[in-house]
Order: sequence, then structure tokens, then C-alpha cells
Amino acid sequence: MHIPTLLTALTLLPSSLSLSIPFISRRQSPCFIIGSTPLPAETLKIANDLASTVTCDVSVRPLQNIPDTISGGVKFSSINFENSDLLPLDFALTTFSTPSPPSSASLTLFTNRLNTYLSQEAAVRSIGGSLSIKAPKFFLAFQVARIKTSRGIAITDPGQTVEHLLEKVIKNAGRVSQVTKDEITRLAKDL
Repeated sequence: MHIPTLLTALTLLPSSLSLSIPFISRRQSPCFIIGSTPLPAETLKIANDLASTVTCDVSVRPLQNIPDTISGGVKFSSINFENSDLLPLDFALTTFSTPSPPSSASLTLFTNRLNTYLSQEAAVRSIGGSLSIKAPKFFLAFQVARIKTSRGIAITDPGQTVEHLLEKVIKNAGRVSQVTKDEITRLAKDL
């Protein structure tokens, strides 16, 4: 049968007849995006960038019924701010501390921690959930920026500089004490 004849024959098939042709997506959605709420463009980009890096464990749901996210062996459930009695930013300050200067901290470890928080935040946004995760997420991004800056690694994205992220951390600090805010401000100078 010639191709034009085959195409004509296919178009003449009744519309109720469905051909079983599997659809294969070029890129699957990130495993952690479980909701249908549209994501802001920046969050969508981050989620898509993390799709090939972050895996999910659906048997564990540590935050707002979202699957546990794992990056480089770091599980969000093992560093979940909600498992603490501390305020989210106080938890982050205590849990994600660096030596002074921060150049000797593990950039890989801090990046993997940040990846789990970024993916959880994207998931929370996808379900329209509470964004209390923002304070520890911004603090982790701040710590990554401090480590990079301390090592002399150029940060080309103005939104990822120590100065910019300090503002984001303070803006999303919630009801933490001035002592906590002062300590974070001090860390911004410890490079």
C-alpha cells in the first residue's frame, strides 16, 4: 500500500475507533510536582532543572503530603525544618552552619541540601500549600553563595549573590529574634 493511500485509509476510519499508539514524552514532569497549581516562571525553571537531579521516595511524605525528595543522597526528610521545635530560620541557622571561613564547607553537600529544599518548595507551590519553607530555603541558598564567594567562585546571577540572598533571608525571616537576624547579617561578612 502506498503512503498516500494509507493516510487516506486512516482518515476514513471512524472517529470512535482509537488507535493504540503510546505517547512518549520527551521530558517527564519532575517527580515532586504533584499538584496542578501553575508555578511562577522562576519556580518552574528550577523544577525543570532539578527534574534530572532530584529523585522521589513516594513512601515517605515529610511535608504537606509531598513525596520525599533526594539529591546526591541527601533526603529532605532528614533535614526537614518541620521536625524541629525551632522557628524555620532558627532551625536553618543551627542545622546548616558552616565553618569560618565557609570555604572549607562542602559545596556539594550544601548544594544537595538546597536542591531538596528547592524541589519541596516547588512541590508546595504546585499544591497551593503553606510556604513556611522559604526561610530555610533562602538560608541554604545564602550559605551556598557564601561558600562560593569564599572560594572565589564567580556568581553571575545577581539573584544568587550573598548580598541579595541576605535580603531574601531577612525578608522571609518570620518572627525570629533580632539576635538571629544579627547573626545572619554577621555571616554575610564572614567570607
